[in-house]
Amino acid sequence: MDQAATTTEIGLEWREEVRPVPYPQAIARMDERVEAIRAGTARELVWLIEHPPLYTAGTSADPRELLDPRFPVFEAGRGGRYTYHGPGQRVAYVMLDLKRRRPDVRAYVHALEEWAIRALARLGVEAETRTDRVGLWVRRTDRNTPWVEDKIGAIGVRVRRWVAFHGLALNVEPDLSHFGGIVPCGISAHGVTSLVDLGIPATMADLDVALRSAFDEVFGPDGSFGRR
Repeated sequence: MDQAATTTEIGLEWREEVRPVPYPQAIARMDERVEAIRAGTARELVWLIEHPPLYTAGTSADPRELLDPRFPVFEAGRGGRYTYHGPGQRVAYVMLDLKRRRPDVRAYVHALEEWAIRALARLGVEAETRTDRVGLWVRRTDRNTPWVEDKIGAIGVRVRRWVAFHGLALNVEPDLSHFGGIVPCGISAHGVTSLVDLGIPATMADLDVALRSAFDEVFGPDGSFGRR
């Protein structure tokens, strides 16, 4: 597996892949790492990757929301419904030991949301969450329609013996037409956007830097997630 860099910190490792990783291979590697973290033989990991074009079905996926299976469809095992992954989208697989950090799944999901919001803010995007629908949302003020909101990021997690995995996906410059094969996360009333679609000429590397710099604010020793 090609890696641009592997950076190890105390208790946490970061990896960034330079080529898209096939989904089955990523899941197998993630499963292995989760077991190693649980056993205490490996560090926690934040794995930043891209996938070839594909759809994943979460545990709540409704087959009627798979509109056009133009790409391979995989059972993900995470929470949520149908999601698209593909080039131009940064997927952050986050493998953390919640038993050690904070055994609270709801608080962990909120922390992932906060992490993504802070990272996107560094790139000039004001992303928000909504109580009635999942994901990260952007008001389309660039179109003079502030009542219109598009989704820029998805979150789906799984927890096994208090080790969390899967994570979040943020759109940098994917082909947005590829989302048309599904009802993204079961939500048909809103669209999908990306950094480039919003007029922000950010690269994947720019987002990676933002994710790294925002992580400790939420998950570090003094971050909100670590407080009880």
